[in-house]
Amino acid sequence: MEPSLLVVLVVVTALVFDFTNGFHDTANSMATSIATGALRPRVAVAISAVLNLVGAFLSVEVAKTISSGLVDDTKIGPSIVFGGLIGAIVWNLVTWFVGLPSSSSHALFGGLIGATWISAGTDSVHFGKIVEKVLVPAAASPVIAGVVAMIATYLVYRFLVRGRPATRGFKVGQIVSASLVSLAHGTNDAQKTMGVITLTLVSAGSLPSGAAPPVWVIISAACALALGTYLGGWRITHTLGKGLTDIEGPQGFAAQTSSAVVILVSSRLGFPLSTTHVCSGGIVGSGVGRRDAPVRWRMAGRMVVAWLFTLPAAAVVGAVSGKIASLGTAGTIAVGLAGVAVGAGIWVLSRRNPVTAHSFHVPEPTPADVEPGRLAA
Repeated sequence: MEPSLLVVLVVVTALVFDFTNGFHDTANSMATSIATGALRPRVAVAISAVLNLVGAFLSVEVAKTISSGLVDDTKIGPSIVFGGLIGAIVWNLVTWFVGLPSSSSHALFGGLIGATWISAGTDSVHFGKIVEKVLVPAAASPVIAGVVAMIATYLVYRFLVRGRPATRGFKVGQIVSASLVSLAHGTNDAQKTMGVITLTLVSAGSLPSGAAPPVWVIISAACALALGTYLGGWRITHTLGKGLTDIEGPQGFAAQTSSAVVILVSSRLGFPLSTTHVCSGGIVGSGVGRRDAPVRWRMAGRMVVAWLFTLPAAAVVGAVSGKIASLGTAGTIAVGLAGVAVGAGIWVLSRRNPVTAHSFHVPEPTPADVEPGRLAA
C-alpha cells in the first residue's frame, strides 16, 4: 500500500475511534443530569457535543504525551498505529454493547502498546512513562474523585438541603457542572486522537519528532468527538445514571463538579486521564456521601473488572492486528475488513434490544423545582 494512502487510512480510522469515544463517553458528562431530570436526554447530548467541541481547542498537552511519550515514534509505522486503533475500537464497541462504562482512553493506550510491543519490540514501549502517565492516574483518579464527591455531597446535604426537597437552584447548578464536565472531557479526550494522528504523521515522516498537532488535526478530532457525543451512548448512560446509585439534584451537582475539577487539573498537567474512571468514581462517592442513597456495589465491581481488562484486552487485539497489518497491503486490508465485520455484527446484535433516549424515565418536576407562578397544572 502506498505510504500516503496508508496514512490517510490511519487518520480516518483514528477519527472513527474518536467518534466511538464520543458516544461511549457521553454518559460521563450527562448521565447524572438526565437521571435527575435536570436536562432532557436530547438537550443534554446537544449541550455536551458543543462543549466537547469547544474543549478540544483549549490545550494540547495530553496530545503531546501520547504522540511522543508512550512509544518510540522512530521505531513504528502507520500500519502499527492502525492495528492499535482497531484494538481500541473493538473494545469500545464490545463494552458499549454490554453497557459497561470502560475507559476509551485505556483501550487506545492498550491497543497502541500491544501493536508496538509485538511489531517493533519491547524497547519501543516507554514503560516508565506508561506507569507514570497512565497506570498511576488510572488507579488514583477514581479514588480522588470519589472522596471529593463524597465530602462535597455530605456537606451539601448537611448544610444546604437539610431534609428539604431538592430546589431548582441545584438543578441549575447541575446543568452548569455537567457542562463543565463536557468541556473537560473535550479538553482531555479529543487530544488522545490528536496525539495518535500526530504520532502517525511523525512515523510517516510528515512531521518532526515531538511536533504539536497541526490545526487540521485539532479541528477534525474535535468534530468527530462532538458528533459521537451528540448521537449519545444510551446504553452506558443508563448504567451510570441508574445502575450505580439513585441520584438527586444536589448529589449530581456534587459528583459532576468534583469530576470536572479532577479532569481539568489532569489535562493541565498533561495526564491522559480516563474520564470514565473519574466520573464513575464521582458518582459512587456521591452515593456514599448521601446517607439514604443505595450504592449498587455489584455493578461497581463489574465496572472495575472491565477497567482491569481494558488495557490487556485491547493490547491483545492491537498486537494481533498490528502484526498482521505490518505484513503488507494484504494484511492491512484483512485487518480493516475484520474490524468492519466485528463492528457491523455488534451493531446488528444491539438492534435486538435497543436503548435510546426514550428509554429514560425523566422525573417530573416538583413544586420546589418550579419557579413561583409557573407550577405545572
